[in-house]
Amino acid sequence: MNRIRLAFIILTMLLLSACTISYRFNGASIDYTTTKTIQIDNFPIRSAYVWGPMQSIFQNRLTDIFANQTKLRQVKKNGDLQLAGEIVAFDQYNKGISSDGYSSLVQLKMTVNVRFVNNKKHSEDFERQFTATSEYDASQQLTAVQEELVTQMVKDITDQIFNATVANW
Repeated sequence: MNRIRLAFIILTMLLLSACTISYRFNGASIDYTTTKTIQIDNFPIRSAYVWGPMQSIFQNRLTDIFANQTKLRQVKKNGDLQLAGEIVAFDQYNKGISSDGYSSLVQLKMTVNVRFVNNKKHSEDFERQFTATSEYDASQQLTAVQEELVTQMVKDITDQIFNATVANW
């Protein structure tokens, strides 16, 4: 009986030592042995409506998310991963009408076109649009809430881009 128990303990220890569990809390699933660099080009604004700071808010957040959540080194050209694109839409729409017939709720919408190239695995390449929306009370001026809403939408879009490119979600 003791031999069976001893054999079971040894077998269990061998199995546990052979198995490893790896958790990544940043969500990235990158093979760093082959993929070491990322190239993030400027994303110019190509929409009809333009708010000047939007491009730099987007660009900074996009580079920051890859710097903070991956070990990829950012390069100016010839990156193992390459991100390029443009901000193609920044629009506002009436979302709700009050009883007096005026707008009561306005929706702000931002769309970014992204071209992703994985030079280590071209089957993952894509060109896709990512969109985020945010709403505000029509009694407020857009200029009063624009920075907060754009920052919120940029965070949402850059999270979508990160997940689509390196998190494989």
